[in-house]
Amino acid sequence: MGNEEARKDRFHQELEALKDRLLELAELAKTALDKSIAAFWDRNPDLARQVIAGDGAINDLEVDIDGECIRLVALYQPVAVDLRTIMAVDHIIAEVERIGDQAVNMAEEALTLTRFPSPPLHSEILHMARKVQEMLVQSLEAFINRDVLLARQVCRADDEVDGLDRSITQALLENMAAHQEIVPADQSQIIIVRNLERVGDHATNIAEQVVYMVEGENVRHRCQG
Repeated sequence: MGNEEARKDRFHQELEALKDRLLELAELAKTALDKSIAAFWDRNPDLARQVIAGDGAINDLEVDIDGECIRLVALYQPVAVDLRTIMAVDHIIAEVERIGDQAVNMAEEALTLTRFPSPPLHSEILHMARKVQEMLVQSLEAFINRDVLLARQVCRADDEVDGLDRSITQALLENMAAHQEIVPADQSQIIIVRNLERVGDHATNIAEQVVYMVEGENVRHRCQG
């Protein structure tokens, strides 16, 4: 094997390792999201504290992967699809790290809710949470499999999440106006809904990066086609 072939082989090995690290980061963020939803819905403060305590590991790994992206570009000077892949990874890890932040926000509100005497939770929040969890899983599957059709499916699903955000928030605001005693608890629920909506946005952004990586087209804010 010549020097150039060996160099290309080494680069692609390191690129695969980079993608594996992204998936490791994604698994940490997904676990944090799942735990924060369970902490809220099941009124489990221990799970909420686990999410908050684990945020540092997500942040540290995101920084490490970002540095690796820069190193690979500087060392190998990739072009075309290889360069797009590294750029997509670098964008995706930022979205994943923010999902971890959203999970922390929800965990903090879950702890706040434990101070109130079992407030009634809006039933559609769990449906919204499940939809957002599905979007995240599908966006990562689209990345792994370079599946543009699945990526576009994630983008379309964001409309449903946005609609749930609006309808649930409106219902909670009306409930707060009619029942002053539950205002603090419903405020926490609204914050959780808003954070779920942002997770849906981040999953959509990941899907958009998949389209860019595979097709070379920047479809930010318009990947539903």
